[in-house]
Amino acid sequence: MDDQSIVKLHSVSVYQRDKLVLQDVDIDIKNGEFVYLIGKTGSGKSSLLQILYADLELREGEGTVCGYDLNKLRKKDIPYLRRKMGIVFQDFQLLEDRNIEENFKFVLKATGWKDKNEINQRILEVLEQVGMLDKLNVMPHRLSGGEQQRISIARSLLNHPELILADEPTGNLDPDTSNGIMRLLLKICDSGKTVIMATHNYNIIHKFPGKIVKCEDGLVLSSTNKLN
Repeated sequence: MDDQSIVKLHSVSVYQRDKLVLQDVDIDIKNGEFVYLIGKTGSGKSSLLQILYADLELREGEGTVCGYDLNKLRKKDIPYLRRKMGIVFQDFQLLEDRNIEENFKFVLKATGWKDKNEINQRILEVLEQVGMLDKLNVMPHRLSGGEQQRISIARSLLNHPELILADEPTGNLDPDTSNGIMRLLLKICDSGKTVIMATHNYNIIHKFPGKIVKCEDGLVLSSTNKLN
């Protein structure tokens, strides 16, 4: 498979339990691309992302993500695959019972970081990257939706991922806040990371163009940079 491809799926069928959600999926996403995954609610966007981070098993077809062959992926390899990617959800998924610093320490320790100085340094680096350095000791519920999403993006960067998967990251945010999140994600992409963002907000795509992959009627259609 092409060295420049960070995600490559060929003749893939995506199932949720026994229900076929998508079929004949062919996708080739290069290093450093910004890709929108679009389609109506229920069209299979989240299921396709779940294949990429190995939450759903690849049953039919071939796939590689971040250098891992999904056909040969063993359960014990999944945490290592996920360390190569950052995942951003619509609902933030921050731990409400601890402040931002403790949220991030929890992630780093769970993924094998041991050195306290390195842990502290990395937390400050990612918070600075998203403009949230002053929120280190704040509890999640004290933050606005946009601030929580910036924190969620910072958390996704902790392990120096190659690929960011963002599932409706602006879904719960007002237009101005959404624009700020988009500019942040594009800046992260410009730094050399690949970003795949699921959305059904076409206004954002018009404002911030990128490569488009569309889920529709059980199929996945790739286009260059235009909405059809």
